[in-house]
Amino acid sequence: MRLELSRVLQQCRRGVLLDLGLGGEHRMELPGCLLYTRCGTVPHLTHHTLCTLKHLPAVTQITLDSLAEHQEVLEEFQEGVGRFAGLKDTVIFSSLHDSAAPHPPGYSTNKTVSVWGSGGRIELTVAQYMALQKAIRPHWYQSMADGDTRQPNATRKKVCRAVDRTLSHLDECLSLHLKTEELRGTEIFGVVEGGGVLEERVRSARETAKRPVGGFVLDGFHTEAMSQELRGQLVAAVIKELPEDKPRVLLGVGHPDEVLACVEAGIDLFEGFFPFQVTERGCALSFSYTLDPDPESTVFERNGTEVEEIPEHREGENVEIQEQMTRFEINLKDKRYQDDFRPLVVGCGCYCCRNHQRAYLHHLLMTNELLAGVLLMVHNLEHYHGFFCSLRGALESDRLDALKRTVLQGRV
Repeated sequence: MRLELSRVLQQCRRGVLLDLGLGGEHRMELPGCLLYTRCGTVPHLTHHTLCTLKHLPAVTQITLDSLAEHQEVLEEFQEGVGRFAGLKDTVIFSSLHDSAAPHPPGYSTNKTVSVWGSGGRIELTVAQYMALQKAIRPHWYQSMADGDTRQPNATRKKVCRAVDRTLSHLDECLSLHLKTEELRGTEIFGVVEGGGVLEERVRSARETAKRPVGGFVLDGFHTEAMSQELRGQLVAAVIKELPEDKPRVLLGVGHPDEVLACVEAGIDLFEGFFPFQVTERGCALSFSYTLDPDPESTVFERNGTEVEEIPEHREGENVEIQEQMTRFEINLKDKRYQDDFRPLVVGCGCYCCRNHQRAYLHHLLMTNELLAGVLLMVHNLEHYHGFFCSLRGALESDRLDALKRTVLQGRV
């Protein structure tokens, strides 16, 4: 794996990862996001449907939350999860937790971490963790880490202990990695922990950077765990301690405004769980990210028929969904869409927007049709990955500020 940077604006990095995969045939444009999966499959979509989408990332993320309980099957199969799940033409990155799933705190020990599958908690030692990676056979994987410091009230003592454990786990993983023939040519990524404590974040980054790792995973920056201001301060401090020639992956951040802020701080790769979360609550991404908009769409916006105000709470709406919603999406369960015959986003070229209307999606959601999840996932994935494509273009043309203004307007 080789990182080439074509443009650096302050801390923003535009580049490409080359020689990816065991044969070196793949490349990943930066900044970018990983393809989100559960148990090796993009939720709601068949592999055939997935392959019809544009702007798909070259790297697919799988998590041990969904695969740990299938270890025996993968060991018997002996060819890795890529062939097992039909993910042959992609680079596979194996991470510990699914950021779109809950993780009860308090289950990490000096020797183990826990993942949560459909059957409950699975406890892993470093030896078991590495045996699982051996069965999965990813191209990249993060080292085992104690990420149990996401809670805002985590004490300094607990955070310090988590950093020590994570560094110890990394050393053990590196030792076993060198002895495992099945992981030859696989890149191991060191994990930077430290919760919301600046000194511990810096220490974790500095010590991890001393190890022979292929890249860095910044964990514990999840949206619900800390403010955007604190996250920015911590990411900036961590980046200063990391070498420039290795990729930086940020876990737990997916909202477009947060992505933009973290790209400005120097992050290269993000998780791709946000479109799935939006789909699960019956919503569609609708924020604008186009720097050179289609003239027809511009006319709609100027006439005021396309721009929508962020609605206040309405009686009868699902309060939980409304609390989870962001300003970048529309709730298609809302009654006002039952006779709205526009596409989800005017000018969007995805299959859903070319063939269906908001009213039809509203109908599918209200009747609990499985097709609703399929169509929403198609749109949300293309919209989100299109945003990253536009982000790279903005960095190339020195128009990041213009993109920020467009995106931060929210839904259209």
